Amino acid sequence: MVKQSAIVPEEIAIPAAVAMAEPPAHLPSFPPPRSSSLGLHRAGYNKRFLSQLDVASGRSSTLVDSMLASSPTHPKEASASSLAIADDAEYKDWLTQHPSALSNFDDFVAALKGKQMVMFLDYDGTLSPIVDDPDRAFMSEPMREAVRDVARHFPTAIVSGRCRNKVFNFVRLKELYYAGSHGMDIKGPSKSTKHTKSKANPVLFQPASEFLPMMDEVYKALVEKTKFIQGSRVENNTFTLSVHYRCVEQKIWNSLSELVRSVLSDYPELRLTVGRKVLEIRPSIEWDKGKALEFLLESIGFVNYKNVFPVYIGDDRTDEDAFKVLCERGQGVGILVSKSAKETNASYSLQEPSEVNKFLRRLVAWKKLHLKE
Repeated sequence: MVKQSAIVPEEIAIPAAVAMAEPPAHLPSFPPPRSSSLGLHRAGYNKRFLSQLDVASGRSSTLVDSMLASSPTHPKEASASSLAIADDAEYKDWLTQHPSALSNFDDFVAALKGKQMVMFLDYDGTLSPIVDDPDRAFMSEPMREAVRDVARHFPTAIVSGRCRNKVFNFVRLKELYYAGSHGMDIKGPSKSTKHTKSKANPVLFQPASEFLPMMDEVYKALVEKTKFIQGSRVENNTFTLSVHYRCVEQKIWNSLSELVRSVLSDYPELRLTVGRKVLEIRPSIEWDKGKALEFLLESIGFVNYKNVFPVYIGDDRTDEDAFKVLCERGQGVGILVSKSAKETNASYSLQEPSEVNKFLRRLVAWKKLHLKE
């Protein structure tokens, strides 16, 4: 049998795009329905989104097209101020459908009242800024304190594409749940809190453990194949692999993608996806950040709890799996961290990690005030 790799440039399927156009009738009234008059600027980013779907469908677009579409402007290249961003008509139109979680905080907590919130947080681009060197994606002390405060009041989990141990070393908070490798490596808190007294803790779940020898083999092959591509870096996330191209000249992205594909041609059990300036290799199993969210809710004890209110904050397309689950459950909300208009299943938005920090702090202040009532 001829082996071939399964290449899925985006983690957003065509049915999801159709669902965007016609929201299902069972969705709750909160948040308020998005405007149906999308305007001319909405068509612009819909067109980009559909071009990405062409890649997933095996049409004319290439993997490099998807890499371009998934690559945000580098901070050193971005000269636009916050005012310039606010003046962007396309972004303004997008904000009417995905309003700021800070500017609409009162609406957010009104829906939360009387319910048990569970907080899910992505790491890169959400709790820490996106940086050239993935090993230096450090979170600030104020952000660490904000996350610690949130965890004192709500069950809290970090859900990242990174290796679980690496994320833990960045965050260094023992009272959290950690789901690394896009949820393929999950562990519960090592420090007892009021949220972690269930006999099911500590959670330890690794649905792709049988792929470990293969991932190690592919990692070594990728390192060898890409060693002459200046600026590229292969990161071993244990159950997934990341080929970073943030520091690679755009003119040789095609060469890099072909090298990655050549390695994967011998491993049909693996699939290739595109993230924010990263090519990601994962086992072809039915597991993602959305599945991890549901697993954690069940482990914490909220699988059939009607008053649970999950909140997921993330910035990447891999986070869309979690946003979609929240929409399908009709519970909680997704918050996308982005300064630009993007197709998303999230209900709210925040622009950058500094706004995530403000939102978390405001949430804790609201909770403390609520406890005094």
